[in-house]
Amino acid sequence: MPANGSSDSNGLWGFKDKTKMATLQQLIQPVQPKTDDTNNKVTVVGTGQVGMAAVFAMLTQGVTNNIALVDVMENKLKGEMMDLQHGSAFMKNAKIQASTDYAITAFSKICVVTAGVRQREGESRLALVQRNTDVLKRIIPKLVQYSPDTILIIASNPVDILTYVSWKLSGLPKHRVIGSGTNLDSARFRYLLSEKLSVAATSCHGYIIGEHGDSSVPIWSGVNVAGVRFCDLNQRIGTETDPENWNELHEMVVRSAYEVIRLKGYTSWAIGLSLSQLARAILTNANSVHPVSTYVMGEHGIDEEVFLSLPCVLGQNGVSDVIRQPLTEIELALLQKSALVMSAVQIGIIF
Repeated sequence: MPANGSSDSNGLWGFKDKTKMATLQQLIQPVQPKTDDTNNKVTVVGTGQVGMAAVFAMLTQGVTNNIALVDVMENKLKGEMMDLQHGSAFMKNAKIQASTDYAITAFSKICVVTAGVRQREGESRLALVQRNTDVLKRIIPKLVQYSPDTILIIASNPVDILTYVSWKLSGLPKHRVIGSGTNLDSARFRYLLSEKLSVAATSCHGYIIGEHGDSSVPIWSGVNVAGVRFCDLNQRIGTETDPENWNELHEMVVRSAYEVIRLKGYTSWAIGLSLSQLARAILTNANSVHPVSTYVMGEHGIDEEVFLSLPCVLGQNGVSDVIRQPLTEIELALLQKSALVMSAVQIGIIF
């Protein structure tokens, strides 16, 4: 590799070959060849705010110590890599690599995709989906080429439709293509519940399922603290006739992303933490339950070939089980409506 840290023929950056240094030969006596395999390699495609928040969360939380970064912006990519490497002494012996060449992603256990384009003013949802589909056409096949056994986690928006697109482009089985989905929506929901109740968010239990977006569905029938269901205390909770107007919390969840973007220009930390949690569940074979975007045809009377969020058990093979929540008639109707919205957009996608 070039001594000045410039890119070599593989798009990697580093220093001159250290094996020829006399000082090193005097200091270290090789006994056994080293291996780079940590069995927990994670690739992150896209070094924007979301991608780097996810990387930072995974490294500092000890989810992985082997990260590969890929982006088309070479200077930004190299700068992010160097900045993280300079913090190596504060982390658990992390190996951080970056390249514009997808060969660097080889043998990744998980590939997280955060790359994509933003919606233009006045742009239709289908037009945005098509532009991001064109981006994924350049990304997904290369990831699968170098890591055929990987699990894809898609975070690019609109995440449910782009998870479907990634599944189609990858040729991977559906349980190994996962969208970040409403894992974040549910976390926002639990936080807002905790604020209203003055109880820790980790002790407030509730799910938002369906689309990660405007047609998401709050499952009020399952919201509980210490096993006490709110619907047993207020039978009209979350409905239009709810005297306590609890559904304001779901409206706040839907608006919260727009509000954060209005205030700081983008969302990053919460989605980064969400992606880190999902990666940990897979790498540790946790068999923990998370509301993520998955193939839902056949679930809850859905006849459309779409990806939406349902509570899923995540382990080393991706989605191992889908939890079949008992839904009320209202919740079921809203979920099926969400599926129709996704299907209508997908019809116009050109692969």
